[in-house]
Amino acid sequence: MATANTIRLHRVLNAPPERVYRAFLDADAIAKWLPPNGFTCKVYQLDAQVGGSYRMSFTNFSTGNGHSFGGTYQELVPGERIRYSDRFEDPNLAGEMTTTITLRAVSCGTELQVVQENLPKAIPIEACYLGWQESLVLLGKLVEPEIPN
Repeated sequence: MATANTIRLHRVLNAPPERVYRAFLDADAIAKWLPPNGFTCKVYQLDAQVGGSYRMSFTNFSTGNGHSFGGTYQELVPGERIRYSDRFEDPNLAGEMTTTITLRAVSCGTELQVVQENLPKAIPIEACYLGWQESLVLLGKLVEPEIPN
């Protein structure tokens, strides 16, 4: 389903939309679930409001190499939709991506759709899919457990 450097992912999570939404906008949550396997994440700045920006980095745990990126929140509809820009600081990964997260309450939790557009040509689409799939497994491990106080 990749067209013109766009990927689309779909997943159903056994968690309410509000919890899934919060996991995309909480710096500590993002650092826990967003980096794919083998990477760590540092969130340097996160201002989760329309027009607000964020900046973070992923570091390969084995090699220590990494890349920093950031962007701007373009749309935030609590429990339903998040749209933000992404731009790598590395000039070899030029261009601005747009990521749209759509959430919908379903009988067993939340239907999640991710669309990421305008990926840099240097990033193989398959690698992006793999990374997102690994990240979404970690997202489920964060948001699905019902842990009492």
